[in-house]
Amino acid sequence: MPVSALAPQYRVTGSLVAAAFSLLFFSSQTHAHGADNMNNQPSAKMTHYGDMPDSTPVYKVTLNNGHGIEADVISYGGIITRLVTPDANGRAGNIVLGMDNLQDYVDANPYFGAIIGRYGNRIAQGKFSLNGTEYQLATNDGDNHLHGGIQGFDKKVWQMEPFVTKTSAGVKLSLISPDGDQGYPGQLDTQVTYTLTKDNTLDMAFMATTDKPTIVNLTQHTYFNLQGEGSILDHVLQINGDTFTPVDEGLIPTGEVKSVKGTPFDFTQPKAMGKDIDADNTQLARGKGYDHNFVIKSSPNNELVEAANVYEPDSGRTLTVLTEEPAVQFYSGNFLDGNTRQSGMVHEKRSAFCLEPQHNPDSPNQPDFASTTLNPGEVYSTRIVYEFGTR
Repeated sequence: MPVSALAPQYRVTGSLVAAAFSLLFFSSQTHAHGADNMNNQPSAKMTHYGDMPDSTPVYKVTLNNGHGIEADVISYGGIITRLVTPDANGRAGNIVLGMDNLQDYVDANPYFGAIIGRYGNRIAQGKFSLNGTEYQLATNDGDNHLHGGIQGFDKKVWQMEPFVTKTSAGVKLSLISPDGDQGYPGQLDTQVTYTLTKDNTLDMAFMATTDKPTIVNLTQHTYFNLQGEGSILDHVLQINGDTFTPVDEGLIPTGEVKSVKGTPFDFTQPKAMGKDIDADNTQLARGKGYDHNFVIKSSPNNELVEAANVYEPDSGRTLTVLTEEPAVQFYSGNFLDGNTRQSGMVHEKRSAFCLEPQHNPDSPNQPDFASTTLNPGEVYSTRIVYEFGTR
């Protein structure tokens, strides 16, 4: 079922929007909340998940759409720890990678299921200039800044408020990132709303405001395996983009935008993820497989567009990723090394994939890439939608 756009892409100015945004600044709830899942009705229930080393409580919300899809979200990192969908034969199974408990996430989480911010992907040398001032961000990927830094949004405890409507179950997450957090200028007030619908979609809305000029590039980093286990190399992928941004040895964009035609990066027609993954190609060698940003064919009205779709032949499961963002990062799990596990299942190399809608990596340092600057009085607004199905 098509999903219509409910919000403009990116940022809008004006007191009316700012006032509307203020109404969406959700308070914390620290108790179980939601409706029982009776008569195929959506439900959202909050429970205690664990405690941080400093005794800060972390909560879990279980969302159920009343039609066989269930998701667990924790307040630590806004992480989707479990996402159960039926296969083509109606058998339910978890299709995302996660950990067994909070301490495992705190100790060693490669961004499984997390909200990524303030800036998704890499910024070269952790440096950027804005309005004549140079800022130095925390570096956590060699000399570069990755996914928000040493303590990005994936490692912060968000406030959560579950909700239920007649057609959906969701959770509203809010976080205040102070001025100077990880080196970023300005206080950033952020809200992310996950809505699991009866139409078998997980609709994610991102909003933020700032009190100083800053940069923002939020995304979601769920690792998928539509079969539930094993390699993802037989998953069939199609990407709605015929160009990508090549990277240097540090996986920083060179500034070029190149055609995928005639290269292993051509997913304009459905193709198994593993078909060309080990081809003799400099870009693949640098990423140890796919870890690249694809430019999406955008809508003229900045509405939701299909960034990519995936089909897993054995289970029959499908995943469609829609977004208002201009690009999507395809990552084929090349750096998974067997050092993490869930319910006894070891997370081996290429046992999951990510499709991360975003603005281009390193945009603040690339004058030809679209701006990610957010100014006071503006509202950052974007959406990512996962559609689940079978065939």
